[in-house]
Amino acid sequence: MKSRGQTWRIKPARRYYITFHLLLSFSAMADYHYDESGNMASYFIITFLAFLLIPLTISSIPSRSRSANQPVPCECGPCIAQRKRTRGSKFQLPRKKTSFVIVGWAAFAYLCWKVAGAKSDNQIYNPFEILGIDSGLNEKEIKSHYKKLSKQFHPDKVRVTVNETIELIQDRFVTLTKAYKALTDPVIRENWEKYNNPDGRQEMSMGIALPAWIVAGHNNIYVLGVYAVLVGGVLPILVGRWWFGNRQKTKDGIHANSAAAFFLNLKEESTDADVVRVLASAYQFETVPSVKESTDDLEAEIREAVGPTVWAGIVGENARQQRAMVLLYAHLLRLNVSKGLAKEQSALLLQTPTLLSALLTISQSRNWLAPTLAIMRLHAFFVQALPPAPAPKHQLAQLPGIKPSEVPADDKNYTAFVHSLGEKSDGRVADVRKALGQWGRVEIVDVSFRVIGERIITPSSIVYLVVKLRVVTPDAKPAKTEEIDGEDAKRLGRAAEEREMTFLNSRKDAEDLQPGQAFSGGAHAPFWPGTRKPHWWLILADDKSNRVVVPPLKIIDVPFRRTGDATDFRAYKIQFQAPQNTGLLTWRVYVVSDSYVGEEDVRDITMKIDDVSALTADEQGDEDEISDPEEDTIAGQMAAMRGGGVKKITAEDEESDEESSTDDDKSSGSDSDSDSD
Repeated sequence: MKSRGQTWRIKPARRYYITFHLLLSFSAMADYHYDESGNMASYFIITFLAFLLIPLTISSIPSRSRSANQPVPCECGPCIAQRKRTRGSKFQLPRKKTSFVIVGWAAFAYLCWKVAGAKSDNQIYNPFEILGIDSGLNEKEIKSHYKKLSKQFHPDKVRVTVNETIELIQDRFVTLTKAYKALTDPVIRENWEKYNNPDGRQEMSMGIALPAWIVAGHNNIYVLGVYAVLVGGVLPILVGRWWFGNRQKTKDGIHANSAAAFFLNLKEESTDADVVRVLASAYQFETVPSVKESTDDLEAEIREAVGPTVWAGIVGENARQQRAMVLLYAHLLRLNVSKGLAKEQSALLLQTPTLLSALLTISQSRNWLAPTLAIMRLHAFFVQALPPAPAPKHQLAQLPGIKPSEVPADDKNYTAFVHSLGEKSDGRVADVRKALGQWGRVEIVDVSFRVIGERIITPSSIVYLVVKLRVVTPDAKPAKTEEIDGEDAKRLGRAAEEREMTFLNSRKDAEDLQPGQAFSGGAHAPFWPGTRKPHWWLILADDKSNRVVVPPLKIIDVPFRRTGDATDFRAYKIQFQAPQNTGLLTWRVYVVSDSYVGEEDVRDITMKIDDVSALTADEQGDEDEISDPEEDTIAGQMAAMRGGGVKKITAEDEESDEESSTDDDKSSGSDSDSDSD
């Protein structure tokens, strides 16, 4: 027994035991019933499908909205035909996601139709509704109405028919009588008001969203069989595939063995041809759907085109690797392939950007410049279907309908080539002009190093590389710039400085588009199996040491040139920390396209790192305002030993010190006298 003042405490194990038995008792009092019609299960499935299908459907709908600043993609004939082929192949071979969305919405519509036509048995007991009267009637009026109903529906007054059996007639009269007593008898009315039932408290009824046929005794074997297959078979397989699949993939989305091959085979001096060979080493590990069709004839054609020696160094020894490189080089050489091989070739090409991105990550981690540039340029070679090795001599072959054999070697003058086609009345000149209207020739307007709040770059300071870019089509006329002098020039200069400082203080890598600026909605890519949006890489590099100074920045939406003045650009920035030593550094800025071969711009830039002493007193801040320590102090003696500046003690300072000490003695003496008094 507990004495007075003590509290009763139950051990945790005992408390759990009591709680468990209370729950069992509570559940024993409940009246479980299964959904006979299956409506509850239908509601559950409808809710689940809605949460699953709505986001999947939104993500599957192609975005047709185009910004007011964004023009349409390339509208040349070959690009339009390629987009139609791509959309047609996607329509004929719907993806698993699309199939699931279609089947899911069909099931959703069927269940909604089924539930809409079902009758609900869950009705709230309402005696007024049963008697067919208003709730505002008094007891006398209720009795009068009940007498009329009893004369009409009493079992002795109603004749039994086929539709109305004696049981139905009796049940209806009992229901009317209960409703009448619920409104007139005090005890029954209290039960109805408290428990919503004239018979008083009822046992708890809990519905389970399972149709009754699932728990029926004769169906147990089938239900258990399905449960065993799902839990014991399907679920472990899905989890195992997800687990082991993720273990075999890197964060870049390629096979771990492919990443290992990249790491071992990529060298600091790797060229474009070497990068192709490194890329080929990954296809033996990647999973690509293939068809049962030989590529021997296609390989023989490729070997003759590139030369036996070059091909032997590219193709490799593995059968899967060899087949992949045959299909890729057939694309680069623009060779015709069969319909079956074309599907496999498209799958390989669409996988190439992922492999090149992973290869670029490995090159960047080592800060190698030459392989980094080669990997970036290789993107454009695959997009435009031009072989990277040996180096392409026919850059004009990117134009629609133009073959490499039709253009002169090393000719890069697009305007002159279009003019020659026009003189020959060539039918392809219209498509060529349309393609050049969306061409991605980037132009560096200005490049500079900036430090926020400082005039010069000091060691270890936070530096921003600011690059101002725009796209100029090859057939564009030179922009006419007007010279501005006087107050207008100063005003424009202040506006430009304010615009740049606003961008530097923001967290964005790219400046917001200015009103009226437009960028390319799609690249000219008639051979690429899909839509292609042009991108560029911004690289700060040291050519002398073959090193990348800071990680490259991938940029998009470079605007087209409009006016050509000093404000017609979009700025991009890369943040890094300056070296710790002073000096003059000569670096180079590259802007490389991933969609057009040879369309890149290069600008040399110099960064001068000055000592902090080059700053003025105001720029150095509060540190220079601290005075030197006095020579007779400990700090002054230590500063003198280090060769630093100290404050000399003059005769006036000594006299002032003596006067102050005398005044202190007098004041202390007067204080003592006052104390003695």
